[in-house]
Amino acid sequence: MKNEVQIKGKFHYQLIGWKYSAWVRLTLFLLLALIFYMSLYAKLVPQVYDIQLGATSEKTIYAPRQLEDAVATEQAKEDAAKHVQPVYRIVNLKNDAAIDAIFDKLLQINADEEVKFDDKVSIYRRVVPQLISDQENQSIRALRDSGQYNDSLLEQIQTGLADQQYSLPEEAFFKLPRLTKEDLTAMLPVTKDIVSKLMNDQILDAQTARAKVAEQVNTSNLTKNTSREMVTEIARAVITPNKFFDQKGTDDARGQARENVKPVYINKNDVLVNVGDVITEDLYAKLDKLELLKDKANHLPQLGLAVLSALLSFVIFMFVRQSTLPITYNNSQLVMLILIFIIDIAGMKIISIGQNLDYPYIGYLAPTAMGSILVAILLDAPMAFISSVLFSLMASIIFNSEHMLLFDFRYGLVSLVICFAAVFTIQRASQRATILKAGLMISFFSVLTITAMMLMEDHFAKKDAIMSLSFAAAGGLLTVVFVIGLLPFFEMAFGILSPLKLVELSNPNHPLLRKLLTETPGTYHHSVMVGNLSEAAAESIGADGLLCRVGSYYHDIGKTKRPSYFIENQMNIENPHDRIDPNLSKSIIVAHPRDGVEMLKDYKMPKAIRDIAEQHHGTTLLHYFYYKAVKQAEEEGSEKEIREEDFRYPGPKAQSKEAAIVGIADSVEAAVRSLRNPTLEQIDSMVHKIIKSRLDDGQFNECDLTLKELDTIARTLNETLLGIFHARIEYPSELASKKTGS
Repeated sequence: MKNEVQIKGKFHYQLIGWKYSAWVRLTLFLLLALIFYMSLYAKLVPQVYDIQLGATSEKTIYAPRQLEDAVATEQAKEDAAKHVQPVYRIVNLKNDAAIDAIFDKLLQINADEEVKFDDKVSIYRRVVPQLISDQENQSIRALRDSGQYNDSLLEQIQTGLADQQYSLPEEAFFKLPRLTKEDLTAMLPVTKDIVSKLMNDQILDAQTARAKVAEQVNTSNLTKNTSREMVTEIARAVITPNKFFDQKGTDDARGQARENVKPVYINKNDVLVNVGDVITEDLYAKLDKLELLKDKANHLPQLGLAVLSALLSFVIFMFVRQSTLPITYNNSQLVMLILIFIIDIAGMKIISIGQNLDYPYIGYLAPTAMGSILVAILLDAPMAFISSVLFSLMASIIFNSEHMLLFDFRYGLVSLVICFAAVFTIQRASQRATILKAGLMISFFSVLTITAMMLMEDHFAKKDAIMSLSFAAAGGLLTVVFVIGLLPFFEMAFGILSPLKLVELSNPNHPLLRKLLTETPGTYHHSVMVGNLSEAAAESIGADGLLCRVGSYYHDIGKTKRPSYFIENQMNIENPHDRIDPNLSKSIIVAHPRDGVEMLKDYKMPKAIRDIAEQHHGTTLLHYFYYKAVKQAEEEGSEKEIREEDFRYPGPKAQSKEAAIVGIADSVEAAVRSLRNPTLEQIDSMVHKIIKSRLDDGQFNECDLTLKELDTIARTLNETLLGIFHARIEYPSELASKKTGS
């Protein structure tokens, strides 16, 4: 048996060492940072592949983010430029001026009789083409001076005129001198009219227009054949192209078309390379630009993610360090907090898979607030709030599908709102139904926040709106399901007594409480009274009042083994202690804490309840049986020393404020109940006497109750007892009246 105790003690020492080890605590925070790193790695650090140029791909590679396809964009620009039609400009070359110049020269020379016929022929052979050429050059100079035409176009005009110049037939030069003044006068308007009509069209090829001259002449009012022939030739000579190709205009139009082409993008999750594809230079360049090549990988994102993960873990570290909860020193609760983070992040990661299945807004379905609710119930609200901020930050990264920024504020904002709403709703929860209420609040505020964002954006598709709001509403219900399912696991695995669990244990239908009521009704009533007193006292100093109440209900459960040996159950029966040895009585009385602990273990009651049952008497002295034993020894003349240590409870002393408060309330209730007609002074004196006695006896040495808190506890117990015994208390004024006979 001794060896078993030693082994058990050694194991207990190792367990305590693990729970309170600084190195274990440091390891846990490093583990938390690693969890952050691994959960965000896929989103913030691109995957890399060991691929060489010209090799065959062994995997299908998807684009991790949106990327402009430079080759496809350039091809699209080239196609757009090719579809641009050549640009032509219509130019007015003032052909009428050339006609006037030719006819003026004909009138002048033909009227000069001193010039011989052959000379006139020679003059016309030289002058007529020169007049046309001069007029064209003059028109080009006018166009250049206007500044409306670029040099390349002017050059194109000059070249076009030169290439399409019309040469008069040789016989025309012999017929021109024979034209009389009357002939020329009749010919001039006809020539101008024909040229004007034909030049109104867009002429790219002058030969086409010139072919129409004869037809126009035949319909004129000219009767002489010579006149008609010369009008035809002069008109053909004057007609020029008026539509010219504008190279610069065409280049500008094509350039504008190229600029108007929108970039062609490779979208996120588009296939870049299929299995078996040969890695061409184009594919290799794309992979390189997306930083997917292992030999050219950029490690800065990994460094940035490591720093971010360390910062997130450091935030938890600093908050835990400044907390007043047991998590400050208890590594077991830190493990629980990390496990909650793992489960919450895992839930988000699983839901995020749906974003690749054409459900872009499925992130609103994620039970992000699940972690906040669990932390609020199992730890406290401030820790839940800081956890909510981190959960929201994680959601904004995990559900970010745009990759334009590191965070998607939509999911971050919705997550923050619903997490805060859940924590506010779940605080001081006393029933499981409160969790359902929190789920409804999550759905409501999620829908409300998403609606507000859509209204501010002022552009949303009906389908997207319905899908977003549906996922948001379902997210609250999904959160409730997970919380209700996970809460008992955490309560059992980590020995956490949540308010919800305590309320369940306070149900009078619990088997132990029913046993207490039916077998020891006096003890049951005493326990209920102690619960009222201890709860009020605990809440007055900021301790766990609900734990004190429920712990009080079970603190004397061990009395059910021998109910008749405890005074509150001795109704209309003889006190069995009057007939037995005080040492035996002592053994029976001090056994009830131990018996209670064994019964509570059998029913798998939480350790905090067992501790109260075991520690509420501490190592106090059973004064009655001690003095009875001393008196009995004196009467028998026994020389055996009666030691106080033999008549004390085995302990341990109270290790927590709650156990100490239940112990005080237990003694106070029993003492005040023994008074027939308690007065205010008697109650106050009794309470202070009991607290002072325990303080002097060192019963509070192993818990952190302060003298100020003990004074507050005494004052609260007096006020509570005043309410309980109000009808039976005789006030000082009433006592004085009785004494005076009034």
